[in-house]
Formats: sequence, structure tokens, C-alpha cells
Amino acid sequence: MSRDPYYILGVKRDATQKDIQSAFRKLAKKHHPDLNPGDGPAEERFKEISTAYELLSDEQKRARFDRGEIDMSGAEQAPRNYYRDYASASGPGDPYHNSAGFADFGETEDPFSAFFSRRTHDGQFRSKGQDRYFSMEVDFLDAVNGAKTQVRLPDGTALDVQIPAGTRDGQTLRLSSKGEPGFGGGPPGDGFVEVHVRPHRFFERDGNDIRLDLPISLSEAVLGAKIRAPTPTGPVTLTVPSHSNSGKILRLKGKGVPTRGGGRGDLFVTLKIVLPDNPDPRLTAFMKEWSEANRQDPRKSMGMAP
Repeated sequence: MSRDPYYILGVKRDATQKDIQSAFRKLAKKHHPDLNPGDGPAEERFKEISTAYELLSDEQKRARFDRGEIDMSGAEQAPRNYYRDYASASGPGDPYHNSAGFADFGETEDPFSAFFSRRTHDGQFRSKGQDRYFSMEVDFLDAVNGAKTQVRLPDGTALDVQIPAGTRDGQTLRLSSKGEPGFGGGPPGDGFVEVHVRPHRFFERDGNDIRLDLPISLSEAVLGAKIRAPTPTGPVTLTVPSHSNSGKILRLKGKGVPTRGGGRGDLFVTLKIVLPDNPDPRLTAFMKEWSEANRQDPRKSMGMAP
């Protein structure tokens, strides 16, 4: 197992904290034990990347690691000898001597001041706990309208999760302070829940709009009708115009997905003409008589010969 946290997270040594956090989240989602039950190697990999992130996310620990003072686990390393140790001269005449002490590292900043400021009054280090990552499935309508549900933790306990209205498939929700406990009295980490939305049997999301194929009878298409149609917030009465073709789209304004501005998208209803399950001899006889008197070529615009 590599002991280089940069290699483990797949980042360069000059990576920013944002790059490090992004790399960790990507790997944590892939190797989290909740998503790989019974997979020992994945669990070990998750522990390894968590250890690497714990070190690199702490700027002081990262700096000490880069200087070779500690290893990836935080254990002290044997001190390194630098060119100052081998200088033959000493005192004010020493070419490596600086009367300003640590001032040669920077005129206004003590390189160890930030390091010691991370200690508590009793000398213990204080750091934020690690974040935790979860995955959960929710029903289509719960994602659209919002709902309160629970996610089951590895230890068997349940965590309440508020699903905001308009949640998208694959969206990650942040649960403040629901991560691992902090170290040395530090604040806990956060919880991150990746939401997977189950498909609905007749609704389909399209951005903030919703699309619906609505079956209608032949008589409703020809004569027109007022029918009940489902929407994410409950059924409504829909007017089908007379002589409606299969494929005609009706728009129900404000019956789609809630938006951040307080509005909602629209529901687009596509009419689908459905013939009776059992053939009706009277309908068949009527259509024969009608078709002989009314020659129609619905595919004329496609250049298809009758």
C-alpha cells in the first residue's frame, strides 16, 4: 500500500484544498462500504483514502508531511539534516546565520505560529471530523414535491433527511454536522447524501417540466371531452378539444417541478388514442362505410404513395 497521500488521492503535490476535497469525494463515493457491502478491498481502500484526506485537508499536517517531519499516519519522522547543520562557521560571521531567527522564512510570519494555534488549551490538536457519504433512493413524486425520509447508517441507526422539492436524480444533499466526530473537541464533519430518483410509471422529468402520455378513447378524440388527468400534485380536469389527433400536446401551466424562485415548471400532456380492447362489430362496420366515402392520406406530407 502506498504511503504517499498525494498518490493515493491522485492529485499533484501543488494541488489546492479544493482539488484535494474534490478528489476525495469522488473516490469516497466509489469505495464507500455502504455502496460495496462485503467488499473487503473496497473497505480497505476507503480507509486508505480517508487517512490520506485527513492529512492533506489539514494544512499544517500537510506542511509537516511535505517537510518530512511526519509520515502519512501522523507519526513523527527522524529529523532531517539541512545545510545549516554542516556549516563550518558559527555566530554572526556564519554565512548561514540570520539574526532575525525565523525571519528569513518571511518577514512578518512565524512558520510555526499557525501550527501551534491549532492546539487547544490543554495542548491537544483540534480538527474537524471527517465527512461521511451515503446513497439513497427516493420516489419520483417525493423528489418533485419534497419529503422527509431516513437513510440507514452502517451502525444500524437512522438519520432523518429532508428531501427538498425539485431534487434531481444524482443530486448530493449536504447534512451539516452529520459526519464523524471532531478530534480534540473540534466540530463534526458533514454528511453528504447522493439521491437516486426512482422512475415513475407514467411521469417523465424534462428539466423543470414533466411529460405525460395520456390515453384517450376514439370517441373522446373525435367528439372532445372533459377528462381526469394525473399531475404531481393530484388529478385535475383536462379539456380534450374535439378532433384531437394522437400526439397532440396540451400544456398545463405550473403543474411541473418546483423551482428555486418559488414557481413551478409545466406539465406537457401528449394525447394517445387507444381503441377498445375488444373489437366492436358496429365500429368496424361504420369505419368501412366511412372510409369508402372519405378517402384520406395521412402520410401525404411524407411523400408516401397510397
